[in-house]
Amino acid sequence: MSIAPSEKADRRGFHPAPLVATVAGLLLGIGALAQWYSQDVSLPRYCSDPEQTLAHLQRVINETEPAGTDSRRPYLIAAKLLFLLPRESGESTEHYLERVERYLRRSC
Repeated sequence: MSIAPSEKADRRGFHPAPLVATVAGLLLGIGALAQWYSQDVSLPRYCSDPEQTLAHLQRVINETEPAGTDSRRPYLIAAKLLFLLPRESGESTEHYLERVERYLRRSC
C-alpha cells in the first residue's frame, strides 16, 4: 500500500518546536553574553578609578555638555553605567550615585 503524495505533505507539515527552541536558545545566549561582557569587560574600566567614574557620571546626569572641550571618552564610559545599572523611577541623583558606588565597592 503506497501513500499518496498529498498525504506525505500532510505528515511533514510545519513543526514550530525546533524554531522556538532555537530562538529561545539564542535569546538566552545573548543575555548570558551581555552579562559576561558587563562583568568581565566593562566593569574593570570602572574599578580602576571609581571616584573619578562617579564624578563623571554625576556630570553626565546633571550637565548638558559634561565634557566641554575635553575628551568625551571618560564621560561615555561613565554614561554606560546608566545602562548597566539603570536609575529606578523617582530615584534622586544622590541616591542613584550612592547605589552605584555601593555596587562598584562590592564588584571591584
